[in-house]
Amino acid sequence: MKQIFEIKDSVIINNMMRNAEYGTLALSSDDIPYSVPINFVHEDSIIYFHGSQSGRKMQIIKANPKVSFSIVENFSIIASYFSSSEELACPATQFFKSISIDGKVKIVEDKDEKIKALTLLMQKLQPEGRYKPFDDESYDKMIKATAVLRLDIKKLRAKFKFGQHLDKERFEMIISHLENRDTDIDKDTIKMMKAQR
Repeated sequence: MKQIFEIKDSVIINNMMRNAEYGTLALSSDDIPYSVPINFVHEDSIIYFHGSQSGRKMQIIKANPKVSFSIVENFSIIASYFSSSEELACPATQFFKSISIDGKVKIVEDKDEKIKALTLLMQKLQPEGRYKPFDDESYDKMIKATAVLRLDIKKLRAKFKFGQHLDKERFEMIISHLENRDTDIDKDTIKMMKAQR
């Protein structure tokens, strides 16, 4: 990864992880890769997610708990002519934020930790509340039947690509094209370009 794209600010990284709607969990067993999108919640150096106690995801995790996890937030597609007048396709790209994580998944057995993880997930997915707390006995069977997993983060890399590597002329040319196209995502992209410059 080019260092100019790398983000190390933990506040920026934590904000992105808090706001991401889902991530993609990449697994491997017997040299066969498998990836699955999942809802998740992040706390400290842990990612929690949940699911069925059976199925392909659980079988693979039990066989090989080493995983990768990625989060991507897409921004504007940058047409090749946004930054070049040479009529080449090569400058075409998309600006984005991404986080890549390597770690090991553990199946959570402790009821209190399961309740904590499920509570954190609900606080993220349904912040307005309006549900009974998970320590209510009406959840006992569901909690027992639900697999709660924790991914202990071993390595995290964040990459934000917003034209930081471009010279002033190409950078401003892109901003001009985005201003002319003027979609909501283009406005957000311009803000990010200026913030990351």
